[in-house]
Amino acid sequence: MVHISSEVIVAHDPEKLGTLLGDKIHSVVFDNSKIKRVVPDFVCEVTWAEGVRRSLAWFESHPEFQTIDQEANRMWESIISAFERAFP
Repeated sequence: MVHISSEVIVAHDPEKLGTLLGDKIHSVVFDNSKIKRVVPDFVCEVTWAEGVRRSLAWFESHPEFQTIDQEANRMWESIISAFERAFP
């Protein structure tokens, strides 16, 4: 595992600027407390574990999405190599 800052990633892949340094720069937790306040009768019918099971089942049934992004792999290898050269 290699920790590389968001700024270094964006320097190598400027397309990540809006999403990585915008949306994902801070850790967040999403919950349903707001909907429960607004709609007190709201009941979540699917548990987190069941939702994950359904998501995995869907993904496994769609092989067209089970691909390897060679371009992304090359980009990550380039970033990691540069990082390791800078910080041996």
